[in-house]
Amino acid sequence: MFFCPVASADSTNPVQKESAPSQQAAPQNNKAENQPKAPAKNKEQKVVEESVKKALQDPKSGYQFTDQTVIDIAKKLAKSPMVPPLKAPKELTDMNYSTYRKINFQQNQAVWGNTPTPFSIQLFAPGYIYKDLVDIDVVENGRAFPLEVSPSSFSTPNKKLAKLIDKVGKYAGLRLHYPINTKDHSDEFIVFQGATYFRAISKGQTYGLSARGLAIDVAQPTGEEFPMFKHFWIERPSVTQKAIVVHALLDSKSVTGAYRFGIYPGSPTRIDVKATLFPRQDVPHVGLAPLTSMFMFGTMDPSDEPDYRRRVHDSEGLQIQTGHGEILWRPLNNPKTLQISSFYDKSPKGFGLIQRHRNYSDYQDLEANYQTRPSAWVKPLNDWGAGHVELVEIPSNSEGNDNIVTYWQPKGGLKKDKPYSFSYQLTWPNDTPVLANKPHIVRSAKGTKLFGKYKGKPEVVIDYSDINVDDIKKIHINASTSAGKILETHLVKNPHINGIRVYVTFDTDNADVAELRVALSENHKEIASTWLYRWLKQQ
Repeated sequence: MFFCPVASADSTNPVQKESAPSQQAAPQNNKAENQPKAPAKNKEQKVVEESVKKALQDPKSGYQFTDQTVIDIAKKLAKSPMVPPLKAPKELTDMNYSTYRKINFQQNQAVWGNTPTPFSIQLFAPGYIYKDLVDIDVVENGRAFPLEVSPSSFSTPNKKLAKLIDKVGKYAGLRLHYPINTKDHSDEFIVFQGATYFRAISKGQTYGLSARGLAIDVAQPTGEEFPMFKHFWIERPSVTQKAIVVHALLDSKSVTGAYRFGIYPGSPTRIDVKATLFPRQDVPHVGLAPLTSMFMFGTMDPSDEPDYRRRVHDSEGLQIQTGHGEILWRPLNNPKTLQISSFYDKSPKGFGLIQRHRNYSDYQDLEANYQTRPSAWVKPLNDWGAGHVELVEIPSNSEGNDNIVTYWQPKGGLKKDKPYSFSYQLTWPNDTPVLANKPHIVRSAKGTKLFGKYKGKPEVVIDYSDINVDDIKKIHINASTSAGKILETHLVKNPHINGIRVYVTFDTDNADVAELRVALSENHKEIASTWLYRWLKQQ
């Protein structure tokens, strides 16, 4: 494995986050694009649309639904060009954020809300930045029924809005409720809203980073393509079930797809994802299991402006477990220019964005409560072959922006007319699952050497917790840099974390970029995560 630096300026902008009318902040719609006009429909396309319409034509008696239904629809749609999604009318999309927040789904309208089923569904109205209209069906006893909109579905600031939403007849997303914190209260724990964005929480957490169904052309000069989930199907669980299944139909200019989400709320919440993609064309820059987050500043990348808080981020590092078992830790940056890092691998065992610090004192933010934001960990359930984990770090001057993206990019991308299936488990823990009861990198910071032969040279400090050693001299520091040279390394015991602290002094020889790597070993065996960092001259 190695990582490849790519640096570029002004080719991607951070994404502004907005809160939806929810008990907690709902995921943002991270796209702002001008949709093209629908192309003229050819004969084949009309046949495909007619077959799909026929399958869904009887809302009263419903229609037969199985796991294969969405796959068949996605396969048929891929044979013709994408038809742009229906849009909410201008009267809804022109409203401001404060007005949109006042549109709330009526609690007494929750699907299955007054039944013994422990799960319930609430829905989002279209409007504001949520322009794309989606269809949502429920599945009971093998038959699917469209959810209808009525004037009483939402509480609104005025009757005109209620009538308009009723006339539109479609939704902008959904959220699921389940008693994950206490037995007598159903908590909102997962939201699907905007493009293919979704995010979830586990017991005791609040919303933070988001996941996506698929990423295409992230940070490419041609601009990013945003697939969307056009249609959802939600299977009704039995009274005793502690899991729920959501199906989603993905559509985009380049690809269609069928997704199955097996969702297990709890501690942590777990989502088993199975997807089959049908490319309409070659897609060289595709991202599987993408995660999107925010990083403003921390100990490795302090704030440019005075700030009373120590840290501001939804995630602080990228963790990777490689195919041959090495565990990597890469602290995140808020760079001055766009940065792209590639971590090449074969058959990866896992990767994720981690929020490790869990105390209020780490952040000192009474409103954001960053200490309760979840981490997200992706564990492939089939062999993903060769490719790389890609990390995109986008310059940002606002904590309301998502500026961190990571995903797996398979070697060679997707090929036209060649179906591609993959599956993975996505969990929302407090920390990296594979590091339970193992040493952690709990802090890293940078500065300059304060004394000695190399006084004034750049230096990094790395703290490793839970390393018990009788003889510290037996631990070997393996440090390297892609530019310049390592000048000095040494380590000392750190009794405050039951571990050790490592000091690395180096000289980049005035290079613009230097990739640092630090690993610890004892008796030729690695004893902790390998620490990686991109040193940028302008930082």
